[in-house]
This record gives sequence, C-alpha cells and structure tokens, in this order.
Amino acid sequence: MSCSILRPGLLTTIQDGGRFGYRQAGVIVSGPMDALALRVANLLVGNPERAAGLEITLLGPKIRFEADHLIALTGANLSATLDGEPLPLNRLVAVPRSSELAFGPARTGCRAYLAVSGGLAVPAVLGSRATYLRAGIGGLQGRALRAGDVLPAPGPTPAGEHLRRQLLARRPGQEWAAAPWFPDPQLTPTLSATPTVRAVLGPEYGLFTEESQQQFWQAEFTVTPHSDRMGYRLAGPQLPRRAEQEILSSAVTFGTVQVPAAGGPIVLLADHQTTGGYPRLAQVISADFSRLAQVPPGGRLRFQEISLSQAHYWYLHQEKTLQQLHRGLALLSYR
Repeated sequence: MSCSILRPGLLTTIQDGGRFGYRQAGVIVSGPMDALALRVANLLVGNPERAAGLEITLLGPKIRFEADHLIALTGANLSATLDGEPLPLNRLVAVPRSSELAFGPARTGCRAYLAVSGGLAVPAVLGSRATYLRAGIGGLQGRALRAGDVLPAPGPTPAGEHLRRQLLARRPGQEWAAAPWFPDPQLTPTLSATPTVRAVLGPEYGLFTEESQQQFWQAEFTVTPHSDRMGYRLAGPQLPRRAEQEILSSAVTFGTVQVPAAGGPIVLLADHQTTGGYPRLAQVISADFSRLAQVPPGGRLRFQEISLSQAHYWYLHQEKTLQQLHRGLALLSYR
C-alpha cells in the first residue's frame, strides 16, 4: 500500500511527534508546527498520537491513494477536495483506491495535517520520522516531498479497518464516506485572522524597559516573510532593554520569545535551536502553540499575559480533552 505524490505543493513534509532525547548533543526536536492538529488527526484514524503524517503548508499537494485507506485532515482550511468533492476537516474519512486528494487556496490558517491509518513507514532517524530540512534527516531523504515520490503506507490499523468498514456501511454504494461526528471543537478551534496568543513572563523579562514590556502586551505584531519553521520574525514596535549587556546562552523551547539587540522579537517554533543567547522576554503557553503555528506570513497576532498556574490549567484542560477523544474513539472501534 502506498500514496503517490502527483504535485508536491509549496512545502509538504513528513512529521511525527518529534526527535526527543538528543538536545544535549545539539540535535533539535523538530516535529509538527501544530502538534495538536497532528495528534487529533492520528487519534481519528486509530494511530498512536505521535505517528508520522504529512504537514502541508499554505499551498497543498495532490496525492493519489494507491489502495483503500482511512484518513483524517486537520488544521488549516486549505480547500481540500477528494476526487473534486469538498473534503470535510476534522472528520474520519474512508477513501477508495485511486482516489485523489487535492487542495485549493488557503481560507483560514497556514498548515494542514494529513494522517493515514497505519502511519507512513519511512525509516526512523534517532527514533523519529520527523523531517529536519536544515540537516537533511528524517522523513523522505530529509527533504520536502516532490512530484513522483511514493510514500509507503502499510494500511489501516485493526481499529482503523473496523472504523473504515463502519463508515462504508453507513453510505453503501458511495465512492467515499466521512464520519457524521467530529471531535470536541476545543480541539479544532476556529482560526482567527488576528489571534491572541497567551504567554507567561520570560526569565529575562526584567531586562526590558517598562515601555517595552507594555508595548509587547498591547501592540499588534506582523509575521514577516523572513519567518520559517525555526521561528517567526515579528514586525512591530521595537523592544529595547534597560541596558545593553551580554547574557549566557540558555535553554530555549517552542514558543520562547527572544529579542535580539535590534529590538525585533522572534518567536521560536518547531525547528528552534537548542540554546540561545538573546534575552527571553516571554514564553508562549503550550495550549496556544496551535494558534501560534497557524499564523501565516503576513498574518498578525497579539500577546496576552497570564500566570504560570493558568498556563498549567490550560495545558491540563487540553490534555484531558484529548484523552476524552481517545476514549470515545476506542468505544467506536469496538462496536
């Protein structure tokens, strides 16, 4: 079983949950920009949450399924169609052999995620199938997908095959079938044109002037075209420090807001470095990583300060909602 890439799109890569355990050696985690969207897609098709799927950026690919499959598409609305018919987001979909998935213009968001039941069987590098483009590792030969690529897909998991048969039984004689139900909307939020991203104070917050601190929470920032999977460079008010001083390189992570000497903030993303020497003004909370990752180049965002205890609450709330989806799907797969 396999999937053939007929047209690659702007930037389509294989990503899984990430490459953990090697940061002390300078090897980054990588993985999906919108981990929540990939986790939901994998759960829908009966995969482990960290299984490999496709990250599709702005202009999507065209894919032919060479066998019957069970798929789910989450994240951004990139006008997906299956054999010319609109394909619903955040649904479990049984697709037949030779069917073709295509995309049109981006309507909301920036990145969509395609999960195929059984996952994508590309070789793991350091325990992960995530593509890290700068190092040329993971995914398919460490690169973005190209026309003519064939992705090995072993086929639905036992739970996935059961769900696929259930869907087809609901629509006898139809070419493909989508589930009538969908996950809790909290796991698939409506993507705002100018989202507010919540954050806690960073370790070096006190190094910035009072005006810089106020501007960071009150102003609107634009994601510049110089942004990529490593980080968003933001255009907006400059955020000077109280005094120019060097700091030791320190640990950084997804969502860390660093500010170079010039004063323009950078929000680190999936392909962020392991340490950084710029002051860390703030840290985006993990519950808002999805909201952050879906802002396209040219898009705008604001930051909202919350407490660490509130950040913990929203993290646990998101995880509990994912667990509820997992339990509900487990019940469906045994009916």
